[in-house]
Amino acid sequence: MDLVLNTADSLILDKVWAHIFPLLNTSSASHVYGDWDPILLATPISSWPRDYPPRQIISLTVLTLLGVHVLYFTFSWLSYTFIFNHDMMHHPQFLPNQVRLEIITSLKAFPAMILLTVPLFQAEVMGYSKLYDGLDTYGWTYLFVSIPMFLLFTDYSIYWIHRWLHIPIVYKMLHKPHHKWIIPTPWSAYAFHPVDGYLQSIPYHLFVFIFPLHRVVYLSLFVIVNVWTILIHDSDMITGHPLETVINGPAHHTLHHLYFTVNYGQYFTWADKMGGSYRQPKKELDPLLEVKLRGRRKEQ
Repeated sequence: MDLVLNTADSLILDKVWAHIFPLLNTSSASHVYGDWDPILLATPISSWPRDYPPRQIISLTVLTLLGVHVLYFTFSWLSYTFIFNHDMMHHPQFLPNQVRLEIITSLKAFPAMILLTVPLFQAEVMGYSKLYDGLDTYGWTYLFVSIPMFLLFTDYSIYWIHRWLHIPIVYKMLHKPHHKWIIPTPWSAYAFHPVDGYLQSIPYHLFVFIFPLHRVVYLSLFVIVNVWTILIHDSDMITGHPLETVINGPAHHTLHHLYFTVNYGQYFTWADKMGGSYRQPKKELDPLLEVKLRGRRKEQ
């Protein structure tokens, strides 16, 4: 997030903070910024410098809050509009006003989830992580190897976190709200208890405190995995593709929402196969069949 924060500071936040907490005199500039160029005083300067933790925390909170809303409404709308089969809304287990409820639940979860996450972002900004710059730091080979490392680490970690969230007492307290959506739509991807969402996001942050990862790669992967989370909630049951037994896609996650105790993985099927919780998607398990059956009954 330091890459995002630095970019935002340069584009707009330096001006915002200079307006909120302006530097009142030149002696303060020397104290706050050290050696300074008087010419720079032609532009407003804040008494809260970029590396001041309270400023960083507030900025990160605002940026994350804005970012999650933009990501959610952009990609959930795209998936809901162009991928989600709207016939699924006629399924007997599709709730009245479900899309509206999914959106409201998501919006309620975002603030608390962000407050829990910002300390991790702040630790990254303060240099406690192993995020790095420059392609020559670890070389091109490690750069490419770090991507499957990230995916495998987060996938296996999320598998167990997700599975533990299905322990009855934990499920009732945290994970049950997300399984309210038996027939999910892309709007349900973040419609969960905020602690549930936070726990399942921890592996993404934990990785960069254990293994080196390029900042741009980390930011790209972070966005991609969040988009993937939206895409697997489209109630799709397309089967027969060549990667079906390897990739834990929308069909697998649809079965998870239908049967609760299968397909806990995030991207791959290997952890479910090792843990005995894998269920293969099949055409006869497609919830759309129930919709079509109800339609034929009404026509008779």
